[in-house]
Amino acid sequence: MSESFVIILPLPPRELSPNCAVATAGGRFAKASATKRYRRLAKQAVEAVQIDSTPWGKMSVQALFCWPTKRRRDQDNAIASLKSAYDGIVDSGLICDDDYNHMQRLSPEFSIDRKYPRVELTITRRDTR
Repeated sequence: MSESFVIILPLPPRELSPNCAVATAGGRFAKASATKRYRRLAKQAVEAVQIDSTPWGKMSVQALFCWPTKRRRDQDNAIASLKSAYDGIVDSGLICDDDYNHMQRLSPEFSIDRKYPRVELTITRRDTR
C-alpha cells in the first residue's frame, strides 16, 4: 500500500537558512519566530489533508523548490531550511519522529516559478514490512 500526498508551503524564510547569521539577540528572536511560524504552517497543511491511517511507521519526503529567480542553489542548505517543516509534520501526528529511521529525505528538486514561489513536499508512506 502506498499512500502519498502533497503539501504546499511558502519558500522558507531567510532566517531558516543555515547561512543566516544570528549573532545578535534580535537575530535569534527572528530565527525563533520564523521557525515557530513555518513549523505551524507545515502542521496545519498536513492536518488539512485529513489522513485517516495515522501514525505512519515510515515515510519519504521529496521537496520541490519553486524559486522566483534562476540562480545557483545549494541542495544541503535548501534541505536544512526545511527542518521546522519536518518538525511540523511530526507535530501533526502523521509520524512519531523525523529521524532517518522514520522519515527519509530525498534529494530536493529545483524549479522556477516567478509568479508563485513555493515548496511542494510530496509525502509518501513507505511499506514497513
